[in-house]
Order: sequence, then structure tokens, then C-alpha cells
Amino acid sequence: MGHKPVGVAVVGAGYWGPNLIRNFLSSPDAELRWVCDLDAERAARVLGRRSEVRIATDLQEVLADPEVEAVAIATPSWTHLPLGLAALRAGKHVLMEKPLATSVEEGEQLVATAAEMGRVLMCDFTFCYTPVVRRLREMIATGELGDVLYIDTVRVNLGLVQDDIDVFWDLGPHDLSILDFILTDQYRPVEIAATGADPLGTGQTCVGYLSLTLASGAIAHVTLNWLSPTKIRQMVISGSKRMALWDDLKVGARLSLYDRGVEITPVVDRDEKRKRMVSYRTGDIVTPALPETEALSAVVSEFAHCIREGRTPLTDGVAGLRNLHILEAAGKSLQSGGVPVPLEVNHVR
Repeated sequence: MGHKPVGVAVVGAGYWGPNLIRNFLSSPDAELRWVCDLDAERAARVLGRRSEVRIATDLQEVLADPEVEAVAIATPSWTHLPLGLAALRAGKHVLMEKPLATSVEEGEQLVATAAEMGRVLMCDFTFCYTPVVRRLREMIATGELGDVLYIDTVRVNLGLVQDDIDVFWDLGPHDLSILDFILTDQYRPVEIAATGADPLGTGQTCVGYLSLTLASGAIAHVTLNWLSPTKIRQMVISGSKRMALWDDLKVGARLSLYDRGVEITPVVDRDEKRKRMVSYRTGDIVTPALPETEALSAVVSEFAHCIREGRTPLTDGVAGLRNLHILEAAGKSLQSGGVPVPLEVNHVR
């Protein structure tokens, strides 16, 4: 970067925190100075022998260190607002694990405080920094796929059933952030319908389906499930020119492009009655050579560069706020039995 590495503290050494800690330790753009967790022994186990990194159980001790310029928060979502506000008001930049907060109102507080303090607020929407998603974004923007006809995503596995959030708020932010990242304005979601079930009686929706109507008239469908016997991470984007299949579990060949499609040609018969001639195009299947890099390292790099360069992250707080708008609308639809709910997300820019 040509700058001094950014001094960073990671708050939370539980599920996602160790991944952030590992990537900050290996990044040339950042210097990990603190790990803060209520369980000091857990933090010490994550760090191993990295004795130069200090451990704290009190966030205020971390925020008082002038060498800490930024804080990465990897704690339960209900803690995001108080921890994020504390860090921002202490003059620190913030990288927040998804979701940004537990409501649109809370997200708006974080975005407004970051703007007021002149600090970077970035959402860790990790998948947006994968080579595959960046390629999909490029293909839609350039029209390489043609008009987007529909999108179908599946994100299912066995667990982890959460106590405080349902499957929409646990897995949904991934696919919704990806759609927000790759779709151009003509395909922005304008309406959402949600259905779900809690067949085990856990108190949380464990199986869910989202149907998003796009501004173009196309549809995006999202399947989310904690009760699947197998883990599936797939997205299909059907375009008028080409179709794309992203299988994130297929290492080395995650993206496949299909020269396949359906073509409709209007014709007029002898009685001048309009008909449509349907033809199917079947061509080659291409697997682009994409690098196998850890997306979280790109997240860490983007965060540090935005701080040093004073620019807005690709997945900033406003992107996190759009995510919350869709999640809240999905909740309203779910409570009303799947009735479609208009989205105000297009106004959040």
C-alpha cells in the first residue's frame, strides 16, 4: 500500500473471529494488536504463541489504545449496535460481521454515526470478494450473459440451528448480499415473498424460501435450510445469451458457463394467427480458470486500503443497510403468510 499497516483489534474469538484473526495476522496491510473476548483463555488458544498480540476482556481497554485504528467485530448480531457505536465514537474504523445489525433502525444508527465521525464502516460480506462473484458481477454488467431471465440459489446444510436468529437472518445475508453486489439497477429487487417452517419446533424458522421480483420482471429464488442431509452452495443465473452455474463446493471448477438457451420467434401462419416458434440452443460448456484465493484475505485488504485511501468499501455500511431492508421485508412477508412485500431497498444508496 505504501503506508504503515493499519493497527487492528478483533472483537470476538468464537465462530468467525479466528478466521479474521488468522487473516489479519497474515496481511501485510494490517497489524493485529489486540484480541478482545469475554473468554480470555479462548482468545489465547486462538492466538497460540503469538504473544505480541494482547488479549483483553474489556472493549474499553482496546479502544483506549491510540495504536488501534480499526476494530473488526465478530460477535452475535444483537451486540453489533452497542459494540459498533462504541468503536465508531472512539474514532475507530469498523469492519462488521454480517448482518450489520438486527434491524434497519439499528443499521441506520451505525451508518449515520460512521458518517458523522468520518470513519469507514464496512460489512464483511465475504462471498462478494470471491473471484467467482466478481466474475458474475462483470458478466452481468457487460451483458455477457444477455438479459437476466431468472436466478436460483441454494444454501443448505445440516445446522447450525441458532437460538437468537432464524435461517433467513443466519444464511440469508450471504445470498442477498451477493445479489445486491452482482445485479445492476435494472435488476434491483422491488418485491419479496417469504415462506418458511419450523418442523422441529425449535422456535426459529429452519427451512425458508425467498422469492424476489426484480425491476426487469425477472425473479430470483433463494432456498435456505438448516435441515438438509447434504451441504449445497449453488447459484444458477439464466441469461438470454449464456447461463452460469456457480457450485462453490466444486474446488478448481466453481464456475461453469453454458452456451444454452431458449429462443422464441414470433411467426404468422396462413390464417394470420400469431404463433410462437420455440427453439433450443445447445452449445459448449466452458469452465473459466479462476484463482483459488481466500476471500477473507481480500476483505481484510479492502478494509485496510479504504482506511488509508479514504474511499468507500465495495460492501460498505449502506450495502449492509440494504441487506437489512430486505431481511425485514422478508420477515413481514413471513408473518403475513407469504404475501409479497414491496421493497424500499432501491432508495438506500
